[in-house]
Amino acid sequence: MDDYVELMPVNPMYRLQWHDGASFDYVSDEAGLIQQIKKLNPSDASGYRRFAEYSKRVFHRGYEELGAVPFLRFSDMVRVAPQLAQLRADRSVYSTVSRFIKDEHLRQAFSFHPLLVGGNPYDTSAIYTLIHWIERQWGVFFPRGGTGALVGGLVNLFQDLGGEMRLDTPVRSIDVVGHQQQTKHLVTTDYKIAEPFDLVVSNADVHHTYSKLYQRVEAAKTTTRRLEKMEWSMSLFVMYFGTRHRYENLAHHTILFGPRFKGLLNDIFKGSRLPEDFSLYLHAPTVTDPSLAPDGCEAFYVLSPVPHLGRAAVHWESVAQSYGDAILESLEQHLPGLRESIVTRRHFTPNNFRDELNAYHGSAFSVAPKLSQSAYFRPHNRADKIPGLYIVGGGTHPGAGVPGVINTAKATCGLVAQDFGVPAC
Repeated sequence: MDDYVELMPVNPMYRLQWHDGASFDYVSDEAGLIQQIKKLNPSDASGYRRFAEYSKRVFHRGYEELGAVPFLRFSDMVRVAPQLAQLRADRSVYSTVSRFIKDEHLRQAFSFHPLLVGGNPYDTSAIYTLIHWIERQWGVFFPRGGTGALVGGLVNLFQDLGGEMRLDTPVRSIDVVGHQQQTKHLVTTDYKIAEPFDLVVSNADVHHTYSKLYQRVEAAKTTTRRLEKMEWSMSLFVMYFGTRHRYENLAHHTILFGPRFKGLLNDIFKGSRLPEDFSLYLHAPTVTDPSLAPDGCEAFYVLSPVPHLGRAAVHWESVAQSYGDAILESLEQHLPGLRESIVTRRHFTPNNFRDELNAYHGSAFSVAPKLSQSAYFRPHNRADKIPGLYIVGGGTHPGAGVPGVINTAKATCGLVAQDFGVPAC
């Protein structure tokens, strides 16, 4: 991939800031991390080392050994149950971190990671503590030119390998004819009718795949009903904006904790209204790649987790502007003069996730990453009763986030190779 995209290291990986003025630079090296821990609570340094060892064990078992292994049968889950029990997968990320670390700021610092994949740290299985070790093991990187450059690099690689890319060709429906090895998927787009394919690998929202694309297939209806009974991840309010000047001492990734943590998360994941307060993630890619904005300017987006549309019926067309204004007012505590400096601004709400990305309930991360919805209990990488249909993306095993989605592709690629008698990935 080095010939197709340049990945630049980001350090600190995150900067964490709390409403009471406390701050924490989440750096990649252990010595630097211990120094940051001691700044907040010296007595937690030894506890962190024990937590890191635990996270490392979970990483080896949950990511390296099982992350790209499809779970298609209940026996697959039974097979790994003893290991999951040994790692206390039944505990939440937050409760697990709290066993090792006593300072509340540090507990939040080492337990917020499930939010990166759509989970509540108070409910998400301790298996997701492996995210910490992924970052410790490999660091955090950003592609030169932005995420679009990463996508472009993958497209170029795909085409160099002989693949055909079709853009602006929305799939409207897929019908299935034949049986088993003779199955054909008849794909209808805006431009072609009933084009036959031997198989389909869907990266669309998993609910959209079954409920809309395959809606005329009887087996898909059963899966759709099962999906609608599952718990879905939160949504996001995202605001993109650019400023006419640069800011000093800015981190690429900044987590801004509001005055509430557990209460706010409870409102987001279990409540029925939009909370008035928020915690924020601020992304400033121009810190690492200044070319993403004109000279002397800065590019940002800020992200606020919010309830999905199935939980809170928020009229986003009416509240988006005022909600964004409140966020900018809050950000001015960290970025003085921000509002006067903004030259462009755009909102992306749960409605956009629903309407532009076909995300069920406007969910930003698909099926919630709970233990009861993990591995075998997630939608499978191979459709159970539709031969030739395969699923990749955040809605299948192992789940959302770039590392997770890459592993969904690895798991699915292995199944395709097995089913069609081609070399394994």
